[in-house]
Amino acid sequence: MHEQDLAIVKGLVSVAWADGRVAAEELEVIEALLDAFNATPSDKIEVTEYAKTERSIDDIPLTELSYDDRRVLLQHAVLLTFIDGEQHEKEREVLQQLCVRLHIPRSEAVGIIQAAEERAKGFLELL
Repeated sequence: MHEQDLAIVKGLVSVAWADGRVAAEELEVIEALLDAFNATPSDKIEVTEYAKTERSIDDIPLTELSYDDRRVLLQHAVLLTFIDGEQHEKEREVLQQLCVRLHIPRSEAVGIIQAAEERAKGFLELL
């Protein structure tokens, strides 16, 4: 698995911990991304172990994320916040903190978040 893909997944682990725990549904999304990124068994073990410890936005490995990777992480993070069927206030706050941490200007972040929210809501209708 590429280092930047691993960094994206680790960033999502930080978002999953936003409410103080990682829900089973959030782990399923993270595992699906690992499969999509062609993670090796050792990559999967690394992420599973990484996810066992509470993480924050500050734990995101920024140096391994390119300009585009940071935007991909934000899009996936928005989807992750809807995994239980709705986006909570704490999750919206974490997304705002994530934008700051990723150095995504507010003017750009608003559009990324809005588009990702619309996609997430569309996926909810399929469930």
